Amino acid sequence: MDVDTRLLRSFAAVCEEGQLTAAAARLFVSQPTLTKQIRQLEALLGVELFERSRRGMAPTLAGRALAAYAGPVLAGWEDALRATRAAAAEQGSTLRVGFEGGTINVMTHRTVADFTRRMPGWQVELRQNNWFDPTSGLATGEIDLTLWHAPPWMSEQYNVAVLGEEPRCAALPSGHRLAGRTVIDLCELLDEPFVAIPHEAGHWRDYWLAVPERGGRPVRIGAVAHNTDEWLAAVVCGQGVGFAPMTMSRLAAREDVAYRPVRGLSPSQVGLYWPKERELTPAMAAFVRSCRATVGFPAGREARP
Repeated sequence: MDVDTRLLRSFAAVCEEGQLTAAAARLFVSQPTLTKQIRQLEALLGVELFERSRRGMAPTLAGRALAAYAGPVLAGWEDALRATRAAAAEQGSTLRVGFEGGTINVMTHRTVADFTRRMPGWQVELRQNNWFDPTSGLATGEIDLTLWHAPPWMSEQYNVAVLGEEPRCAALPSGHRLAGRTVIDLCELLDEPFVAIPHEAGHWRDYWLAVPERGGRPVRIGAVAHNTDEWLAAVVCGQGVGFAPMTMSRLAAREDVAYRPVRGLSPSQVGLYWPKERELTPAMAAFVRSCRATVGFPAGREARP
């Protein structure tokens, strides 16, 4: 019998959370979707895995037996994926680097040329980050390094080679009432409708909506975008404003969008990130050195070599 690891992961989350609502939020799926997945797993196994009540979901005897094995199975599968992809990358002489729409401007032809000089025969494969995966493919081993504009606390969860800091700016339609300002105070934007990224982006959604700086003030969502082009189109069409790395003003410069500095908005830490449990390979280390030699930020310090 073949069981999708996605179903097993959903089962484990419900066991740990004890309720569908919290488990669904943790997995970034809707509650009906999670319910369907649990019922699908029960049908495949031919057993009832949970006792459902108003207080939540408690595993049955069969559910407790499965839960004892689910964690090690999932952890082993993740380890196997990472090891397989890491081995394939080494053998194929390809370094896979993720990037955001706003960080691709950090890298240039000089960056890649410098890397290939350091690592003859190697190639860099660039992959734009998926807004539906908060880890950008690092968790599954799909990429080796990712460039992020991130809050400083991300250094606690990942290894990072810091490249520098960059301000976050406001992106406004050119006809917006604040577009003529040289600098905008954060408090002047808090009641504006915002263009948000998907809920599945997790903490990134809150970060780019400046939730920590809002002091509990709710966010008005004018539109939800699923990629950089949709996000910029929503701003242009007046569906909302947004916060972005200042590099966006060069990457996506256009007459109908005004990019303005924001007073009271913390800057981003720009860096190359990789999982805590993964060792820095020679190719990864070479790419870090190439970025530090060619990007337009002051040299940073690695949180862990």
